[in-house]
Amino acid sequence: MPEAISPFRIDVPQATLDDLRERLGKTRLPDQIPGTEWDYGAELGAIRDLIEYWRDGYDWRRHEAELNSYPNFTTSIDGQSIHFLHVRSTHEHAMPLLISHGWPGSIVEFLKVLGPLTQPEQHGGDASDAFHVVCPSLPGYGFSEPTRSRQWDTRRIAEAFAILMARLGYDRYGAQGGDWGSIVTTEMALLDAAHVRGLHTNMPLAFPDPSVQLTAEEQAVFAEMQQWDRDEAGYQKIQGTKPQTLGFGLMDSPAGLAAWITEKFRGWSDCNGDVESVFTRDELLTNITIYWVTGTITSSTRLYYETFKGGRIGLLEKKVEVPTGVARFPKEIMRFPRKWVENHFNVTHWTDMPRGGHFAAMEQPELYIEDVRKFFRTVR
Repeated sequence: MPEAISPFRIDVPQATLDDLRERLGKTRLPDQIPGTEWDYGAELGAIRDLIEYWRDGYDWRRHEAELNSYPNFTTSIDGQSIHFLHVRSTHEHAMPLLISHGWPGSIVEFLKVLGPLTQPEQHGGDASDAFHVVCPSLPGYGFSEPTRSRQWDTRRIAEAFAILMARLGYDRYGAQGGDWGSIVTTEMALLDAAHVRGLHTNMPLAFPDPSVQLTAEEQAVFAEMQQWDRDEAGYQKIQGTKPQTLGFGLMDSPAGLAAWITEKFRGWSDCNGDVESVFTRDELLTNITIYWVTGTITSSTRLYYETFKGGRIGLLEKKVEVPTGVARFPKEIMRFPRKWVENHFNVTHWTDMPRGGHFAAMEQPELYIEDVRKFFRTVR
């Protein structure tokens, strides 16, 4: 039956892991101008060390077992297999909450927060803040498998996720996301407003509003965003125009995949240039390995093409009336002024965080959890 929900177990064939190790052992590294470090992109020494650890020290089976310790499921929606974690609280009053990742992330981003969100009293919280958490892999990402048709854009994903929540029996639920997940959950708040209690996001988007006088601090932040677009957004142009060409390199070379993704985790997190000060090598590699063993890096980058070319981004066309909470982390790549954001969202909660970046739940799980709890108390 197409509406069936099936238990799923992650079990990567050993032949796939053996092939990965062999490819890592045959890596042909690029040259690098001495003293340039990360100026030209991924730094040779850092990626070489990561590759060597991936080949000789990283244990996928240990992390596969951790992923399997959570309830994994798949279901088919609109012809696409959707993988998701469905971690129910023991508290029946718990609020259903869908949390969505972006690129180049995965469900790995949320592993630190699943326990505190579902069983808060076991993690220093109060049982009244409990959630039933639904954590999908975006279509075309990870164990949701590659997309096999055109137009899997953010709106279509939002439609699929709304169907998923209904299929799970959740009539009223919350939604939370960052990066693509922010756009998808915002689309859900527009498309499924009757069922979305509240929206919480750590990366709200907004159009510039010339009628609003910005403070000096807001002007400085906007200037940083403009510089980021000039210097750091080349990946968007490639993935939004020629993802298939890029895919030939990233699908064939695990070293290339590791460099492509790790450079983003370093550049987008609050790590002061030292990515391993925020993420362990195992955390980085578990996320990267999911892309490798599922063969989804090409389809994941296609989301840029589908969304940019499709012209169906509805989140800025009309205002989100659902109560919206914003957690603004200082190293987030998109930090629009609050007054601009309020043109597009019914902002009822806003927190300027003291630290953290783009991968909020993974970087600063305590701050993320506290803010999610605080906002959703207002809509329970």
